[in-house]
Amino acid sequence: MERTPLNDLAMFAAIAREGSFTRAASVLGLSTSALSHAMRGLEARLGVRLLSRTTRSVSPTPAGEQLLASLGPALSAIENGLAGLSEWRDHPSGLVRITTFAWVAQTVLEPKLPAFLLANPDIRVEVNIENSLVDIVAGGFDAGIRFGETVEKDMVAVRVGPDLRTIVVATPDYFSRNPPPVSPYDLERHACINYRLSTSGGLLPWEFRHEGKDIKIKPSGPLIVNEGALVAAAVRAGAGLGYMMEQDVAEDLACGRLVQVLDEWCPTFPGCYLYHSSRRQSPPALRALIEALRVR
Repeated sequence: MERTPLNDLAMFAAIAREGSFTRAASVLGLSTSALSHAMRGLEARLGVRLLSRTTRSVSPTPAGEQLLASLGPALSAIENGLAGLSEWRDHPSGLVRITTFAWVAQTVLEPKLPAFLLANPDIRVEVNIENSLVDIVAGGFDAGIRFGETVEKDMVAVRVGPDLRTIVVATPDYFSRNPPPVSPYDLERHACINYRLSTSGGLLPWEFRHEGKDIKIKPSGPLIVNEGALVAAAVRAGAGLGYMMEQDVAEDLACGRLVQVLDEWCPTFPGCYLYHSSRRQSPPALRALIEALRVR
């Protein structure tokens, strides 16, 4: 059989992984026309159709799935081998791809990432903002950043943020019209601003702990959103109670714009962790980023 260029196989794997010629082209730094031309040539040389194309998406055919299953480990081994060459350079270099969600990007990456990039001009970082949980291996990411309690046990996890706490707050005006709750069970008599999870589609439960007992409440209210800024705006306007990150409302509490209730019922939980696969060698660029973000 005619030898197939390795680049064409890597392009095929990227298209199958991204489900889109456009997104794969962006990741690879190529044009969509170049990718399309390469795939037509690859399919012609192999004599089989590898990709099923529609107007909205691209997915592997059964033959493509079979090829992808064997390509994955081989391409990972090659990437690890190339990454290992960075050890011989004076400075770490290369691309680091990270997936996380918007709140983490704002609170963990924004304060530290710009300085890291200035200190490491040969490293490029791509951050994918995705509120749903992502399989970093299948998605081709070097690492992810999530709350510690959501990180899978087979991952290598490094703490990049302090413990967190979610608390219940409202405006003084709201409490002038409604008696403050003394237990989570009183929330059913209040207007609660709720957040809908993009992962499951369900409402985010309000989680409490008292005397060693965990309590989850899903109160009702006048507003349900899937975007944190709108929750904060509604709460600060006095529309109801909010279940919010303590650090996000610290200034509001300090100046009296918001009032906290149920303090003794709100426990801390593991903060943010950067995690990566234990089955892959960590490239020097990723290790450098971990050291920059690590909380000691």
